[in-house]
Amino acid sequence: MQLMNRKLFISILSLIPFFYVTSVQADVSEIKKKNILVVGVKDSLYPFGFVNEKSRTLEGYDIDFAKAIADKLGVKVELKPVTSANRIPLLMEDNVDLLACTMTITSERAKQINFSYPYFVSKQKFIVKKGTVKSLKDLENKKIGTTKGSTSEINAAKAIPSAKILSFDDYPQAFLALQQGKVFAITTDESILAGILSKATKKNDFELPSFDISKEPYGIGVNKKNPELLKIVNQTLLEMEKDGKADATFVKWFGPNSSVPLTKDFKITP
Repeated sequence: MQLMNRKLFISILSLIPFFYVTSVQADVSEIKKKNILVVGVKDSLYPFGFVNEKSRTLEGYDIDFAKAIADKLGVKVELKPVTSANRIPLLMEDNVDLLACTMTITSERAKQINFSYPYFVSKQKFIVKKGTVKSLKDLENKKIGTTKGSTSEINAAKAIPSAKILSFDDYPQAFLALQQGKVFAITTDESILAGILSKATKKNDFELPSFDISKEPYGIGVNKKNPELLKIVNQTLLEMEKDGKADATFVKWFGPNSSVPLTKDFKITP
């Protein structure tokens, strides 16, 4: 009986590589079989991912890229709202196929998930009440708001060690705290902050000082179990850069006629 169990155990072990490879290779075909690509996106972060008040549908820069990847695969897209805190666990637990949600590429995150080529690059800045901040020194020993699970938490703590970093569930909550005087400033990527201000009722009461504390390249998150999907994502991004769709998407959401005008100083490259 003991010899039989040993043989059975060895037989099972010999099959593990086969099953592992099969499951990895089946991921893209499974997406095509279901005819749905599930993408984690933000739903309250204009203009990357937000709910259109008239149509009640999700729209934004990230969402346009998610739809382009679904089109490349020939499937429908299902958009699933995520937060900075829960997005990586949701991807690793296979609750979403991709993450397109203003996620900065970092070495720590890359230990858990794979990233596409950068499809957006921003800089981390601050929103403050107008006239209160001229330099980074003015933020010392102050309360600064950001979101849970974001690189903004880490970068702000490093740049201003004396500051007290308060983390909120999302950026609208952080901005509300600034409006209510509960924090002295809020910090995240310039593109996100500009989007927040564009929707503020008293936007002229606030400003973004000119200095920044970090460069933030965004990547689309892919489960490490699915290298074939990562390859398709990168192919899609490079094709969009080559045929002008990436530039058109940027102009749509950040061009001179948008509510968040920014200068594009990056290209999608390997």
